[in-house]
Amino acid sequence: MDIEAIKTQIACDLNDLKSIQALEGVRVKYLGRKGLIAQLTGTIPSLPAAERASFGRQVNELKTGLLALLDEKQKALAAWREGADADTIDIGMPGIAPELGHLHPITKIISEVCAIFRQMGFSVVEGPEIETEFNNFTGLNIPLEHPSRDVFDTFYLATKSTLLLRSHTSPVQIRVMKSHKPPLAIVVPGRVYRPDAVDASHSFMFHQIEGFVVDADITFADLKGTLEFFAKSVFGKDISMRFRPHFFPFTEPSAEVDISCILCKGKGCSLCGRKGWLEILGSGMIHPNVFRHVGYDPSRYTGFAFGMGVERIALLKYGIEDIRLLFENDLRFLKQF
Repeated sequence: MDIEAIKTQIACDLNDLKSIQALEGVRVKYLGRKGLIAQLTGTIPSLPAAERASFGRQVNELKTGLLALLDEKQKALAAWREGADADTIDIGMPGIAPELGHLHPITKIISEVCAIFRQMGFSVVEGPEIETEFNNFTGLNIPLEHPSRDVFDTFYLATKSTLLLRSHTSPVQIRVMKSHKPPLAIVVPGRVYRPDAVDASHSFMFHQIEGFVVDADITFADLKGTLEFFAKSVFGKDISMRFRPHFFPFTEPSAEVDISCILCKGKGCSLCGRKGWLEILGSGMIHPNVFRHVGYDPSRYTGFAFGMGVERIALLKYGIEDIRLLFENDLRFLKQF
């Protein structure tokens, strides 16, 4: 083997490498158990006796020189990595900026709505997504034989189980009222589950914000004033509102709340179905039976409750036409908000 040619190859290999890992590869190539230096040493016994000593000295010099070069290169690479050799770093080269995330539209709506109610003195409370049958139904005046229960009957954890995935955030009403005495002013955000077929306006999982107030002498006028402040804070002060009679088992009287269409200003368009109005939430005065279930005296206390779908508010506020877009995690869509 030509030792001078090997020296030239070593110089090329060391000049080209740019990392400690690559340097280790060069070391193994030449100094490893099966490396080139070991191969040179292995050829010595086959040489003529007169050439062995001279060739052995050349191999040892090659090995010593290579060790010195490897040590020098390792120190140079370490200094470069630590930024000691500033001349080798192009500080004018633009860096790679990390992509910044931002809040999901659902999170933004929940935060905005909760902040509005905090301004009015409400506290934010969260509850478990796995609920008891009593808290989800019976305590809210929805007994087993009630026809409206079919709409809310949801995902039970096991056959004949009394535990289920809650179908609304209203069970937190029961939890809070059982553990606290009036006055109460609470909002409850969270995920809920219903056996709905998924389409442009429905999902088996969605988000709700429940709110309720309990004290002596709470009236429907308090409910209307609270919801008017909320609606105008979210959709603008120029909207109109209306309350339509409705039925909910846990409130009496009950009402659906509409606002004038934010797109056509009540004139009628495709968004509002040519009606001029958009439904945003349900509400009503808390049913006396609910108070009895939690140990409140309905002759002493009154209260109101309301509930809204967060996705519904997001679709209306941002002009989104399909609820499924909110759950597909498509960054092209989410970056718009």
